Amino acid sequence: MIHHVQLACPPGSEDASRAFYTGVLGFAEIEKPPALAARGGCWFRGHGIEVHLGVEEDFRPARKAHPGLLVTDLDTWARRLVAAGHPADRDDDFPGMRRFHSRDCHGNRLELLEPDGEVPRAPSGASSEEPPH
Repeated sequence: MIHHVQLACPPGSEDASRAFYTGVLGFAEIEKPPALAARGGCWFRGHGIEVHLGVEEDFRPARKAHPGLLVTDLDTWARRLVAAGHPADRDDDFPGMRRFHSRDCHGNRLELLEPDGEVPRAPSGASSEEPPH
């Protein structure tokens, strides 16, 4: 189980991060521990995940690496992002999932996906049992 994903942001971009992650995606901002708050950036929680934005002095957006956010009602998410000026580039190459890629306010890649209702079969010889906890 993953607790959070961290993405980078440029120095002084906390207000833009807040506008995107709370305003567009509907996450709630959560308080960073005091020792970490001094480093800048901000943390958000919503939809079953935490996203931490950390300041990187020599910032470059993640264009390939990305979090995959499992959502409900993918089309509504796409409309919400497009209405806010962000892309919703559909991709049908993931069997069993509907998905699109977008970018946050800093250019970091995001993937939003939703099961398409079909249950993909495990390759022959593969176990369909869950691993032990």
